[in-house]
Amino acid sequence: MTQLTFQVVGQGEHRASIKHLIIAGWAGRNSDAVEHHIAELEALGVRRPTQIPCFYRVSASLLNNAESIQVPGKDSSGETEFVLIPSEQGLLIGLGSDHTDRKVESYDVTVSKQMCDKPIAQQVWRYTEVQEHWDQLVMRTWRVRDGVRALYQQGPVTNLLAPETLLAKLNSEALLPADTAMFCGTQSVIGELGYGEAFEMELFDPVLNRSLRHRYGVEPLPVAG
Repeated sequence: MTQLTFQVVGQGEHRASIKHLIIAGWAGRNSDAVEHHIAELEALGVRRPTQIPCFYRVSASLLNNAESIQVPGKDSSGETEFVLIPSEQGLLIGLGSDHTDRKVESYDVTVSKQMCDKPIAQQVWRYTEVQEHWDQLVMRTWRVRDGVRALYQQGPVTNLLAPETLLAKLNSEALLPADTAMFCGTQSVIGELGYGEAFEMELFDPVLNRSLRHRYGVEPLPVAG
């Protein structure tokens, strides 16, 4: 079980005990956008999903607030996603990166997601504070490659299934268990999918004029053999 302390903006701390981590894949609202992301990965040899959306189970120990992660080689990259976290204050909205090994992804998506840590921002929002204007939120990612910071992902949350819709597809109760966190899908990549020395992610709320942010560096480890 992973223990994390989040700062609920305007509310104080929430100490989460997370036993289960779910990565929702192919969670787009628009079937054309989903097809675009599938095509991106097909170009890398990734097989098409048998179910849309898919719910991948990975180790909760991968989840952390680290400012740097270590990965095998230079075959991985980040994906900004909003994250659902249950709490005694109600559902919380976080911001995380489904950092994934793209080489392994070409032959086994679940294993590829298990290969890398899942960085998550320490600050979170109460869902009730953004629920009424949810569709106005915007997700962004910047990637640093060869020392150059460039926009890597950008799109409104309307590209993805709303939290209630996704939860209804997860189980008949449309509820996230108390010891579970779920990553909820990502935006299409601008340009080439691939490795970066660092990733910076943002979930921007233009109505309340605030953002969740997190930046993490990527340290490639030598691959022997």
